[in-house]
Amino acid sequence: MPMETNAVTPKKIAIVTGGSRGIGRSTVESLARHGVNTIFTYHTHGTDAVAVVAAAKDAGAEAIALQLDAGNIASFDLFVESLKDALSKLGATRFDFLVNNAGNNHRNMPFEAATEEEFDSVLKVHFKGVFFLTQKLLPLINDGGRIVNVSTARTRFASPGGAVYASMKGAVEVLSKHLAKELGPRKIAVNVVAPGATETDFSGGIVRDNPGVNKRVAEATALGRAGLPDDIGRMIASLLSEDNRWINAERIEVTGGYV
Repeated sequence: MPMETNAVTPKKIAIVTGGSRGIGRSTVESLARHGVNTIFTYHTHGTDAVAVVAAAKDAGAEAIALQLDAGNIASFDLFVESLKDALSKLGATRFDFLVNNAGNNHRNMPFEAATEEEFDSVLKVHFKGVFFLTQKLLPLINDGGRIVNVSTARTRFASPGGAVYASMKGAVEVLSKHLAKELGPRKIAVNVVAPGATETDFSGGIVRDNPGVNKRVAEATALGRAGLPDDIGRMIASLLSEDNRWINAERIEVTGGYV
């Protein structure tokens, strides 16, 4: 007779940047419901991060919060060491999924009025940070793992004031295709998720808190409302499930049918 075994399959582990609020928080909580443990980053909202850890535990998974300024490339080496310590607490040395979600609040900047300082602020977080953090973490990603880079629907259509932000996200989309090709030998899939206007704190919470903006978004959306964080977070968790293991090098827009 075959020997019985009590071996338990280790849970998958995800790294989610910007996981204390909005889409990032929803992603952590959605992954927890899928049985995925998460190490997520926050920048300044430590209290929110504590709440996310508790919510993940309630959903049946572990979550660990680490502080990170996603635009401070010089801090990434130290972050990697902190990440290794966090992985050891989860009984692992490597992880399976990376979700590059962190963003910074910025205003719509008309091209003629954009300053170099504002340009660099968006560049550091939304493209340069994604590029070099992913590079630093590659040795720790399991072969057969997956990367999701969060972009925006604004790379598909033009809108006033979007030149700086959308350009950075467009760069992330091109980067993602090249990563999918280069990481193919390791069976690491790389995809882009592009949300539409979503009710979060982003850009001062304008979609959530400004009734006029929210109404305009709803009227331009086929499903008749603005997006919610759970619309995106749940989709990202689903994309990382085995059900979607053959999706690679794709840009998936999650907007409810915007414009």
